[in-house]
Order: sequence, then structure tokens, then C-alpha cells
Amino acid sequence: MTTRLALAAILLLTPGAARAGGTSFDARAASRFARLALDCLHREYPNKIAHVMNGDADARPPRELTPAFFGCYDWHSSVHGHWLLVRLLRTFPDAPWAAEARDAVGRSLTPENLAAEARYVDGPGRTSFERPYGLAWLLQLSAELRGWNDPDARRWSAALAPLENAAVSRLAEWLPKLSRPVRIGEHDQTAFALGLVLDWAREAGRTDVERLVLERSRAYYAADRACPLSYEPSGQDFLSPCLAEADLMRRVLPPGAFGKWLAGFLPQVPRGGGDWLPPAVVTDPSDPKLAHLDGLNLSRAWMLEGIASVLPASDARREALLQAARRHRAAGLAAVTGEHYEGGHWLGSFAVYLVTRRGIAAP
Repeated sequence: MTTRLALAAILLLTPGAARAGGTSFDARAASRFARLALDCLHREYPNKIAHVMNGDADARPPRELTPAFFGCYDWHSSVHGHWLLVRLLRTFPDAPWAAEARDAVGRSLTPENLAAEARYVDGPGRTSFERPYGLAWLLQLSAELRGWNDPDARRWSAALAPLENAAVSRLAEWLPKLSRPVRIGEHDQTAFALGLVLDWAREAGRTDVERLVLERSRAYYAADRACPLSYEPSGQDFLSPCLAEADLMRRVLPPGAFGKWLAGFLPQVPRGGGDWLPPAVVTDPSDPKLAHLDGLNLSRAWMLEGIASVLPASDARREALLQAARRHRAAGLAAVTGEHYEGGHWLGSFAVYLVTRRGIAAP
């Protein structure tokens, strides 16, 4: 049995506590994802940084530039690698790897490290740094900590506050000026980021940010019709432009209104079952861009489940959505092996978001 198929079998057949969409997920299966994050969280190189230099003094190693989030190849992957461990600690607090995970997160999320991160984000020339993807994941990390009744989580959340505030300010300044949404399948996409930010705002009780996201989401997407799903995926997508928009709007619109909007936006969804949306195929998982399609399968799976979650049981589209979600789930989870660092440094986060139903249900 290949490595991919072996992992898929464990994730699909393991009896466990966190059951989502017909798939069991327990601490034994979670250990594989925890290990992916633990192996990269403080691994500084290889490293891809998007760093505006204002002088010779800015030519510094990643661990000095961003001392909390310098590992996992790039800043946003480090952020959601920390989120992965916090999410798993919330879900499986007594797992064998829990103590090591706590130590790793605590090593990063110190007041000193996070104050330096906030200074870095606010530095000259960094207005667009990690906007919106990395900033949205930073708020998702904050939401995870805020929702966890744990002494370490409260301490880490307090330390994260300056960076959280910087991210919120940056997004709040940007969104009113963004006249059109960004509809690509990579980091700059607005729909996926707005969904994470909206979930954070509701967790944090930030009604001002919630109102802003709701207003901008309606302005960007409420009138959209007939999304060209047949054009997807582009060759290096890890997010679906069409499904991410629908997954955002199910958070924005009341269920009845969303069901009607969805009929106009995705008329391709069949009523009943059917093989209508095949998973993407990765031809070279060692290529960092081509490996994006493994992440696309995972994100499509959770978006399909999210869309289905707000439709009534009587809606004939639910079964087609859930069947497609199951196919994408199996393909995506089979790819999370860690065999290649190009995918191993980030795919675990997408897998954990899927199997723990983040965005749909609490731990």
C-alpha cells in the first residue's frame, strides 16, 4: 500500500471521537498532522519571505524579522501551523503529543515575539503584507485561542493582542477602498479571507468588523450569477473561486435567502447525486505550485460541506454537494503525507480545518 493510500485508510477508517461527514478522526490520526506542524514550526530554512527592505539594516534572517512566525517556509504557513496545533490541542487535550505541542506554541507566542511581529507588520512599505490571506489566518488563530477555556490559551491570546489589532486595522482600512473583489484561486482571493475574518469577528464580539465584512460581502457578491465553475481549477489553485464565494455567502445570508442565491450562482449543482465535480489531480507533489491542487481538494471538501450545512434536509442539492465533498475529502487527505516539504509545511492545516469542521462546528 502506498504512503498516500495508507494515510487515507487511517483517516477514513479510524474509530474516533470527532466524526465529520462520515469520517472518523481521533488523536491517533491527529498525531500525523500535529507532527507535520511540529516538524516545521521552528524550521527556519528553506524560507520564502515577502519582505520590503528599507535599508541595509533590513537584511536579516527570518527569525529576527518575524520571531514568532519564521518557520514553515513562509509567514502565513507558520501562522496556520500554529493554528493547527491550537486546534488539535483544543480537540484532543490529552493526546500523547499534547505536551510537545504546548511547548512549541508557547515558545513562539511570547509577548516579546508578538510585539516584534506587530512592529514588523506596521513597518514602512508593508501596507499589503500578507493581505488578506495571512492576516485572515492570524485572526483565525486568535479566534481559536479566544474560544478555548485554557490558561495557556488565555496567556497566548493576550500576547497576540497587539498583532491581532494590527491585522484588524490593516483589513478595516483596506476593505472600504477595495472596489472589486479578488476572484483568483490563490492567496489574494477575498472570499475565503472574508469568511475567516467574519468567523473571528463573531467569536471576538467585534460587531463593527462583522458589519463591515457583511456590507462588503454583499457589495462584492450578492448580485453574482452563473459562476463559471467549468473554468476551474486553474493549474495552481488551492482555493475555488466559485465555492469559496458560496461558502462565504452562506455565512452572510439567511438560510432561505442563501438557497435562492445559490440557485442563481451555482445552477450546475445537480438535484440528487452524480459525479459532477471531479477532484483535481496533482502530477508532481514535489513542485510547490502544482502541489496547490492537493490543497484545493481539501478546501473544496470543506466548502462543499459548509454550503450543504445550511440547506434544509429536503433540498435535493444536498446529496450532490456531500457526494462531491466525500470524493474531494478522500483525495485531499490521501495527499497529506509530509513526503515533500513543498506540501507538508501547509497541507496539514487544511486537513485539520476540514476534519474538525472549523467554520461549521465548534470542537
